[in-house]
Amino acid sequence: MKFEAAVVMLALTTGSAAANMSPVSCQIDKALLLGDGKQVEVSVEIADQPDERAQGLMFRRDLPQGQGMLFIYEEPQEVSFWMRNTLIPLDLIFIDQTGVVRHVSPMAKPLDETSIPGAAPNDPSPKRLMVLEVPGGDAARLGITPGMALAHPALPQAQAAQPCR
Repeated sequence: MKFEAAVVMLALTTGSAAANMSPVSCQIDKALLLGDGKQVEVSVEIADQPDERAQGLMFRRDLPQGQGMLFIYEEPQEVSFWMRNTLIPLDLIFIDQTGVVRHVSPMAKPLDETSIPGAAPNDPSPKRLMVLEVPGGDAARLGITPGMALAHPALPQAQAAQPCR
């Protein structure tokens, strides 16, 4: 019975990401999301330093479809975002330490200072290693959903749900 519960918990925490374990080609300037038979590629700018993460996409007047910013933290942590000085609507895609999409917050309102949590209520593992910001509506348009796996060279490859080759 304990083994069955562990298998169910693994399926819940990794979603469809566990279905594709073959390494894929990864590039630092591309976020490659896989799951449910889809592969979605987003061209990304990297924000991996504190000042870059603090600036984010503030003051930008546009962000073309299929592009975004990938925020990378030194270690998994609870995160929340706001839209202060952000002039365009954004979808925020919150990713755990294995690269699994855990939460998607669609259409964040420009200039809104309301906190946007990185985890859904009652998420048993609320820490995030990465956040992908894309233009508002892109997550739905591209079919990015919780359970998909990010393949990216900045993920610790030994624990990546979708490793890079």
